[in-house]
Amino acid sequence: MDIPWWRDAVVYEIYVRSFADASGDGVGDLAGVRQRLPYLSRLGVDAIWLTPFYPSPMADGGYDVADYRGVDPLFGTLDDFEALVAEAHSHGIRVLVDIVPNHSSSMHPWFRAALAGQGRDRYVFRDRPNNWQSTFGGPAWTQVADGQWYLHLFAPEQPDFNWRNREVHEEFLDVLRFWLERGVDGFRIDVAMGLYKADGLPDVGDQSFKALSPVWGQPEVHEVYREWRKLLDTFPGERMAVGEVWTDSAADLALYVRPDELHQSFNFAWLQAPWSATAFRKVIDDTLGAVPFATWVLSNHDVVRHRTRYDTADPGTGLARAKAALLVMLALPGSAYLYQGEELGLPEVKDLPPEARQDPIFFQSEGKLAGRDGCRVPIPWSGDAAPYGFSPDGVAPWLPQPRTFKELSVTAQTGDSDSTLEFYRGALARRRELVRSIPYELTWLEAPEGALFFARGPLTCVINCGTDPVRLPPHDQVLLSSAALTGDVLPPDTAAWLRTTE
Repeated sequence: MDIPWWRDAVVYEIYVRSFADASGDGVGDLAGVRQRLPYLSRLGVDAIWLTPFYPSPMADGGYDVADYRGVDPLFGTLDDFEALVAEAHSHGIRVLVDIVPNHSSSMHPWFRAALAGQGRDRYVFRDRPNNWQSTFGGPAWTQVADGQWYLHLFAPEQPDFNWRNREVHEEFLDVLRFWLERGVDGFRIDVAMGLYKADGLPDVGDQSFKALSPVWGQPEVHEVYREWRKLLDTFPGERMAVGEVWTDSAADLALYVRPDELHQSFNFAWLQAPWSATAFRKVIDDTLGAVPFATWVLSNHDVVRHRTRYDTADPGTGLARAKAALLVMLALPGSAYLYQGEELGLPEVKDLPPEARQDPIFFQSEGKLAGRDGCRVPIPWSGDAAPYGFSPDGVAPWLPQPRTFKELSVTAQTGDSDSTLEFYRGALARRRELVRSIPYELTWLEAPEGALFFARGPLTCVINCGTDPVRLPPHDQVLLSSAALTGDVLPPDTAAWLRTTE
């Protein structure tokens, strides 16, 4: 049986604004990504996912799209994009692009026409608002000059499309086709569970990500992805789609990855799990019991970096736990999604000054919520001072970098066997050697309290989430460990891969 490339892939998320600045304006761009492809090839990833690079006023970092078929001059040109795809493919790296179907920019030609009274049914307009709240803070409705209100589940500059209008369906099918014809290997779908809203737009008491919410997860959304799957299947090369789907259960998540819908959906339960063997096992069991092709992710551009999340609960343990969690993630059946900079052990930047912040969450909450800028600070490549090789010397990056980035840069860590970067390189290389030769299925092994042991054929993965050392299970060889082992003892906050003769 042929195994699709994406089933076991390691996908690296590139937040384009913060990856590499080739133009010298302090903002990352497509040419910068292209220049760093050798780095990504050496890291050992199978694919990259590019956050939006489309023309946009940047009210929400590009997730407010004004033109779905172009490249914003901030990031380059369509020629730059096509050159990036071609060169990535020459390195054996596939390319996924972000698609934003829930909402557009308020500067999109359709919305500008709607404000002028033309084609207003492409968006959600009503004479009176309901009680829905924006996920960024404040009401989810804004009134326009003629007295009507439009819905925006995020910023006011991001009006929601009306997916009950067939014209919206046809527009996005054409947008997908546009990028597929330019060689993209797939799509990451933003707010994939949010396209449809309940008929009548009833008030809601608890606006959470629940299957029965009038805001999220309406059953009609599945027909959209059936249409998209049919289109993807007409293109050669195993084109795929992965959805950003927040649900309350793995069973709900599984609905999005039925055989005729999306290929994958992000498993945020793994990201949300606390540092606990019990919590980890529950997420793994729930996911593998419900979802045919699992995905695992620890960080992305919308959440506090996992090194800092783990460190917050027990200060001083964050990096050790982050490395251990990576080993477990890479050993699980399915694909792994990495976020740029986690391979450097970057922490969340918590002390950004208010005047530097750009996330609309910060402004809509009137500063009560820090927002997501702290995980989006441009990554350090080299040098002793900002911009650490992200931009040319003397060019300030769009978000300020802390002095601690000096020790965490790619250059500082390359060749240091104790560095996080070399640990990631080694782990990804070892995983690539093993992943297609071991069973997809996982078997739990007996483990001491606070630890998890599981096997996939000859590979055994162990992690110690407790406070006391534990003894390793019988094995023939230690393949890899997240920290130094002493004999057959696994220290706290440590994981390892073992080879065992079956």
